[in-house]
Order: sequence, then C-alpha cells, then structure tokens
Amino acid sequence: MSASRYPIFDTLRLPVIGSPMFIVSGPELVIAQCKAGIVGSFPALNARPASQLDEWLHRITEELAAHDRAHPDRPAAPFAVNQIVHRSNDRLEHDLQVCAKWKVPLVITSLGVREDVNAGVHGWGGIVLHDVINDRFARKAVERGADGLILVAAGAGGHAGTLSPFALVQEVREWFDGLVALSGAIANGRSILAAQALGADFAYIGSPWIATKEANAVDGYKQAIVEAGASDIVYSSYFTGVHGNYLRSSIVTAGMDPDALPERDPTAMDFGSASGTDAKAWRDIWGSGQGVGAVKAVESVADRVATLEREYGAAIAALRTKASWQDVSGA
Repeated sequence: MSASRYPIFDTLRLPVIGSPMFIVSGPELVIAQCKAGIVGSFPALNARPASQLDEWLHRITEELAAHDRAHPDRPAAPFAVNQIVHRSNDRLEHDLQVCAKWKVPLVITSLGVREDVNAGVHGWGGIVLHDVINDRFARKAVERGADGLILVAAGAGGHAGTLSPFALVQEVREWFDGLVALSGAIANGRSILAAQALGADFAYIGSPWIATKEANAVDGYKQAIVEAGASDIVYSSYFTGVHGNYLRSSIVTAGMDPDALPERDPTAMDFGSASGTDAKAWRDIWGSGQGVGAVKAVESVADRVATLEREYGAAIAALRTKASWQDVSGA
C-alpha cells in the first residue's frame, strides 16, 4: 500500500481516518481518536471565532505530545485539519497561516482545488488529501499537487457522491498509486478490510463517531444515529446547494417532508437556514451516512476503536480459512 511510503502513518492502530464533521468534530473528539490510534480530524471552520483555531491546535498538539511522552510504546496517530477551498470561505488564508504555525501534519481539502494551497502545505512539510466524488475531479486534484485522494462514494455522510466504491476505486487505481482513503457507509471492521481489498490505504469513517461521548453533538443527534438504519438516510441538495446525506428524522422534526425536498442551485452554496424554516444544515438537519445500522450505542471513542480492531482482526482471520469462504459462497 502507498501509505507505507509515509512514516507519519506508522503509529496507526487501524488504517482509519476519522472524517472531519461540521460542528461535531472538535478537540475532544480529535484527541481521543488520535490517542486511540486513528487519524483524528476537524474542519477549521468549526473553530469560531477564527482566533479559536490557534487555541485548538495548541491544545491538540500539546495533549498529543504529552500522551506520546507517557506512552512511548503506543504514540498517538497524526491529526488533520479540513480546509474548505471554496470562494465562500473568507477565512481560508487566515486558517492556513495558523496551520503553518503549528505545522499541521495532514490537511484535507474540500470543495475546490488550489495549487497555492497545496504548495503552502508542502512548504511546512504537511501532506494534502483532497476529497473527490469521481475520477475527473480526482485527476484534477492530483494534477494540482494533492498527495492523496479521499474517494467519497455512495452512502457517505455529509456531501457524498453517487458512485459505487467498487467503480470509483477501480477507476482511480488504474492511474494513481498515491494515498487513497475510501468513504461511504464504512462502520465496522469488515468494511475497513473491504476498503483495503478494493485498493484503498485507509477507511474514511464519519458517522459512527457522532455517537461517541467525545463528539460535539446534542444527545438527540447521538441517539438518532443509534436508532437509524440505511433506509433512514435522505440524499438532497436542498440544505446547502450540494448533495448530501441526512437523517430523515431530523428533517421531519424541522417540519419538512423528506420525500418532497426541492433541488437547490449548487452555485448558491451556503450553510444558512433552509427556505421557509429556522432549521440550519448540520445544526438542525443532521448529516449521516448509510452505515449507521452498525452503531448500536453511544460509547467512548476508545471503546469504538477497540471494537473496530477486534472486528478487523476477526475479518482477516476468517478470510484465511477455507471454511469462511465456503460459508460466504454457500458451498
């Protein structure tokens, strides 16, 4: 796998990146994820006001360094900051300067590709992963200097694509041998192994972390994740102008019909209130991926990572036995 070329990933307990989630991902969640042995991440825009970003990065850096000193046998995984590279983000230049100050090891870029942003991250020794929903966008990202790709396939939470992970990874791996993370309904250890079998270096997991004690989500959101299944996810562009996956129950609570949402102009992307309501995307209309059926309870990040690790190990062991193949095939 291409991740072996980057020593920064040697501390991973599992080949997992915790995806950055608007509002939900904060220092508590990121620190817990990194200490548990997976990449933790958060959107820079979650730090409000902008000055808070410096405080967050200071805290994350110091707490992970202290963890490493106390646990030299199991150092923390690296962390990432998500930057929205879209003209609507008037904080981008400021936030990049703060990331440069703290030499953020991984930067995840979304909703746009800029060569100067990639060059800036490389200038302080960071790695850039760009999220894409198809092969065309993937090629553009690599041409402009991204080190790796996050393939956002069908079923992913938030702003998701529509392509099958089988098709998307296959097309990208025909020409790209760099870092690849796969996103889309990955919520258990078997799915992590499946992502690797397809050709990805990492599984990119979001929704299961919402239902953790460290997540910055209200109790109702966490419980809704626990109670939801794949059929409870609604795919719509109505809330931000970009198609995304949301929990049906939150749309109903906001007084809307999830089966009759109009399309929205993608050029008018914003995170304001849905037309005619006080409900806001992410705050009131809750994002989620189709893999939530695997989440059975609200628990700590450490416990969830431990479960994923057990499931991942069991899946590897099962595939090494002839009996497991016979069970799967019905032979």
